[in-house]
Amino acid sequence: MSVKDFHDTAMDYQSMDDIKEAAQYINSLTLDDLVKLDETEFRARARERVHHTLEQQLYRAAFDKKPFNIKQAEITKLYVDAWNKRGLSHSLPEYKQYEFLLESAEKLSKGEEIDLTPFTPKPITPELTDNFFTVVNERRSVRAWEDKDVPDELIDKILNAGLAAPHGCNVQATRFVVVKEKTTPGLFKLGNIPGGPVHIVLCQDMRCYEANNFTPFRNRLLDAGAAMENVALAVHAVGLAGVWLTFREVLHDELKKAFDLPDYIRLVTYIDIGYGAQTPMPTPKLDVSEAVLKRL
Repeated sequence: MSVKDFHDTAMDYQSMDDIKEAAQYINSLTLDDLVKLDETEFRARARERVHHTLEQQLYRAAFDKKPFNIKQAEITKLYVDAWNKRGLSHSLPEYKQYEFLLESAEKLSKGEEIDLTPFTPKPITPELTDNFFTVVNERRSVRAWEDKDVPDELIDKILNAGLAAPHGCNVQATRFVVVKEKTTPGLFKLGNIPGGPVHIVLCQDMRCYEANNFTPFRNRLLDAGAAMENVALAVHAVGLAGVWLTFREVLHDELKKAFDLPDYIRLVTYIDIGYGAQTPMPTPKLDVSEAVLKRL
């Protein structure tokens, strides 16, 4: 097959008619409709709707110091009402964000300023910059391991890094399955190369995408790649080693069966991690001068 004949369906766009139909359906949902939704679907819809109908517009208005139309907050208010009617916890991070955005919308609509200083990132020092690029440039694929357990606390730190990755339309579909080789020996097979001590499988809860099915299909692969890149970098940053891998169909099916996951959970990719017992030569990468196709 020639390059021009290759068609990557993962990069397809939905038709404008399909997008409009899906958007119209989502915008037509009433309070009672939202209360009846599956919780995962409801929360995914809420994250996307708040992001696209209030969050972006509010921060732009605050930056431009322009009057804010409080009607812009009506959809968020609807989802907060549904949240409360469903009896969901107010301690969940989304709810705290929605409260802040609604309070900020009220202030801006009255001509008041909002204080964003509590969210100012930690200052980036030259040392932090050097450390970041050290992690990025010295990370490599390792396939030889010490016989040493990886603490769960370290694994969770790595997973949190994955969840911190950008996620298209804020639907937050990323999920993980963590498998230790000692508890399930031989489940992950890759030819004659032994798997790592810990296998982190990146999955996606497809209900989050179905709830927002007007968003680009390509977001799904981009979301998975962004999360796993964070995971791979975090593995190196905490002093471990890793190798990012993909599934053959047979292994994918075996894992799906072994994990006993519902159909709406999709297995996308995985990474083996542990304490490295070898330091392979880093794979040479293209030079920027070769990789940049144009500068305009």
